Amino acid sequence: MTSPRDDSTTPTTPTSPEADSVKQRGFVALVGAGPGHPELLTLRGQYWLSRCDVVLYDGLSNAEMLAHAPQAEHICVGKHGQSRIWTQPEIITETLRHAAAGKSVVRLKGGDPAVFARTSEEVDALVAANIPFEIVPGITAALAAGSYAGIPITHRGIASAVALVTGHEEPGKPESALDWAALAAFPGTLVIYMGVTTADVWTRALLDAGKPPETPCAILRRCSLPDQQQITCRLDEVAGHLTPASKFRPPVITIVGDVTKLSETMDWFSRRPLHGQRVLVTRPVEQADELARPLEDLGAITVRQSVIEIMPPANWEQIDNAIDRLPTFQTIIFSSTNAVCYFLDRLLERGYDVRSLAGLRIAALGKATATRLSEYHLNADLIPSEFTADGLVRDLWTSVSDENVLIVRANRGSRVLPDGLAAAGARVEEVAAYQNVDVEHADPKIAEMLRQGEIDWITVTSSATAENLHRLFGDDLQGCRFVAISPITAEVLRSHDYDVAAIAETPSMDSLADAVAKASQA
Repeated sequence: MTSPRDDSTTPTTPTSPEADSVKQRGFVALVGAGPGHPELLTLRGQYWLSRCDVVLYDGLSNAEMLAHAPQAEHICVGKHGQSRIWTQPEIITETLRHAAAGKSVVRLKGGDPAVFARTSEEVDALVAANIPFEIVPGITAALAAGSYAGIPITHRGIASAVALVTGHEEPGKPESALDWAALAAFPGTLVIYMGVTTADVWTRALLDAGKPPETPCAILRRCSLPDQQQITCRLDEVAGHLTPASKFRPPVITIVGDVTKLSETMDWFSRRPLHGQRVLVTRPVEQADELARPLEDLGAITVRQSVIEIMPPANWEQIDNAIDRLPTFQTIIFSSTNAVCYFLDRLLERGYDVRSLAGLRIAALGKATATRLSEYHLNADLIPSEFTADGLVRDLWTSVSDENVLIVRANRGSRVLPDGLAAAGARVEEVAAYQNVDVEHADPKIAEMLRQGEIDWITVTSSATAENLHRLFGDDLQGCRFVAISPITAEVLRSHDYDVAAIAETPSMDSLADAVAKASQA
């Protein structure tokens, strides 16, 4: 659940001495998107994205950042191998067109706008058109390499200077503007940008100028992203790794110098337990991040295939009836975070408030559910010592006899909780506050990855998910290892002869991610 954004103190137009005039002719923010990871965007960059009308983004800026601009029109100006790359004049013309119409425009550029990003050409056009602008810096790949590859581009005892060099000069130049002899003798680190297709040219220029062929180098691709790749080699071996470009496609930088040796001890990125392993997350779209994030923190490359969709009930009659009769119950049990949200949102929509639950014992099946209750200013009176339906039955066994118990749950699920409480003497009523609906069609890309054996782990968070996974993919799942949220889910998977490599210690997303990591190290 999300809260409405509070814009009460937010300016709606860019700061300017002539605010009305600025509004009429628009505004452009040239924002550095950083090296790739969506969380490496600056707060200032996020600020402009959340307030703009149009985003023009290039293939080197992570499209996930567009989530900060749901209100804006998104225009891709080209991505290698996927769409036509716009020319610089086309990008400038499009930017000016929107700004001239009075719109606020973000030009989202990979890395830092001031490093090999042709920003000066865009700024010249904005100045000529008298359009106000701001340049927002981003983390450039050379700096990100120090953190994500364990290669500090400067080092007190190794390199006290660094040179950022383009490996792809402007076409049509009669001769190189670079002094290769000076660069070969440079007493520090060289970082070569955009040097994939021209690797044989610039490496030969350095070698011919006297740079020793055994000079250590590191080639980094997709720096800071989960599928970051790194090759260490000698200078005279770089071209062989990069050309043809299909061997190691952009975005790539090459670091030349002795600092690259430090990666052997400073690299943390590739030492994470799930580094390089691909994990399929099967949760509903709106809940996938809750599991994907801890997996990615452990180094996993996550892919997503929603197997279950979460939807409101077909009608609210049953829920409304239970809400009207809340004073007749002694205990209410929320089986999940979704149960909390759908039930309490409906209660509030109908004009009630949380005082309607006064006097009821509130039980939450797990810490995440209890946390969600707290967002509605409700404290769970009982969280089972074991976060399972069996655990909750045991904890309530001696206290629910002859009580009216309301269980708020999905439209389908295990019978362990209601049947167990009924056996303890409770009068149990269940209401389906939301529906788990099977996704009907698999993503063809995911299906192909499964057929090719490109997915290492599959996480399964419910019995319904297990059943629908089997229906969607069948035999293509046989080569994968599964990690289940609970023993019940694991049994469903095993009934289809799937390899359940681990079960989460507790039914939580963090525990499930930890189970994948532990199983991968076994």
